[in-house]
Amino acid sequence: MKYDVLIIGAGPGGIFSAYELTKKNPNLKIAVIEAGNSLDKRKCPIDGKKIKSCINCKSCSIMNGFGGAGAFSDGKYNITNQFGGTLYEYIGREEAISLMKYVDKINLSFGGEGTKLYSTTNTHIKKLCLQSGLHLLDASVRHLGTDINYIVLQNLYNELEKKVDFYFNTPALSVEKIDGGYRVNTADKSFEGTNCIISAGRSGSKWMESVCQDMDIPTKSNRVDIGVRVELPAEIFAHLTDELYESKIVYRTEKYEDLVRTFCMNPRGIVVNENTNGITTVNGHSYEDPEKQTDNTNFALLVAKHFSHPFKDSNGYGESVARLSNMLGGGVMVQRFGDLIRGKRSTPDRIEEGYVTPTLTATPGDLSLVIPKRILDGIIEMIYALDKIAPGTANDDTLLYGVEVKFYNMEVEIDENLQTKHKGLFVIGDCSGITHSLSHASASGVHVARYIAENM
Repeated sequence: MKYDVLIIGAGPGGIFSAYELTKKNPNLKIAVIEAGNSLDKRKCPIDGKKIKSCINCKSCSIMNGFGGAGAFSDGKYNITNQFGGTLYEYIGREEAISLMKYVDKINLSFGGEGTKLYSTTNTHIKKLCLQSGLHLLDASVRHLGTDINYIVLQNLYNELEKKVDFYFNTPALSVEKIDGGYRVNTADKSFEGTNCIISAGRSGSKWMESVCQDMDIPTKSNRVDIGVRVELPAEIFAHLTDELYESKIVYRTEKYEDLVRTFCMNPRGIVVNENTNGITTVNGHSYEDPEKQTDNTNFALLVAKHFSHPFKDSNGYGESVARLSNMLGGGVMVQRFGDLIRGKRSTPDRIEEGYVTPTLTATPGDLSLVIPKRILDGIIEMIYALDKIAPGTANDDTLLYGVEVKFYNMEVEIDENLQTKHKGLFVIGDCSGITHSLSHASASGVHVARYIAENM
């Protein structure tokens, strides 16, 4: 069980670390230790019919396994420094963009060829947003789709399994420093390596905090994003999604001056359940295959909350809000926008009579009993702002699913090589607290792999 490099987590950061290491130095002995299943064995039992809520599987197939939490996402790789993390603060803006473009080329070579690259460059939509008090962030967006994303990941695994030792269903319990490297302990075995890359993802946030405490690695508090997922007829946002696909739009509310943003836009997509630490939240997917597309578009509206002393548990706050939704709705809750602004609880009949057919089976209810007033006020104000550039957004039948929560790890103190205070111990991807996207996490993996390969 002795290796040159141990990689904890087979999400995008871990995958691209392993890939780049095998390219730069094929002689390295590499182990990838993953809490979940291989890609072909990842299957969530929640079907919305027989099983409507989490049954607490030993390993959550949505969050864990080869491909990480992004395996069943809609496969959007945003090439930008304007959102998705602060990787550029550590490695430089040009290097961050260069690595993201490199990741894009790899994805294309492993099955993503033929997918479209969208861009906000020279778009008239930016002016349209500014005229309505909205700000469109700059980015190039590669949309693989949930279906093509799966193919790319499977092809990457087929390439790596010949060169890397994968240990699935093997959660790492602890990491300790030993002479000449590190030891990763699991329930029934231990692994030793000269270098150790931790890429535990968002689902490993609490575990990552314990590692930092045990190894005296400094961290600082981060944020949590709380909001809803909006679903409406695809035609309403078609003039945006046809040109840009993903529109990252930010709005500063008049009432509280809070920032509300769109996130994870899925043209003609579906709304899905997501499980985080046993709590059911909501997310969205979209497909490249026209036969899998729907008549609806969905996207998240999120409000970022940063907390000051003495409160430190931002993720715990987000989990508490999500639990309220689970308590009242048995899982995800859905409400018509018209019912929300009139102070009415949505009912199955009101949802059925509406002009928007839900793509997720959720419990009709009242989001005002779940989401804090300040956050809900910001979301409502944002919907009216979006209605100016996409008339129909504020229609009574627009559906709001709640809650959507984006958890962020405590930001780990690392250097320009993404290395902790302990030489040879690296923290990458979303568990570092500095990346929040597929492209940034993947790029961080490549960056660390190149550094290790050059210094072994």
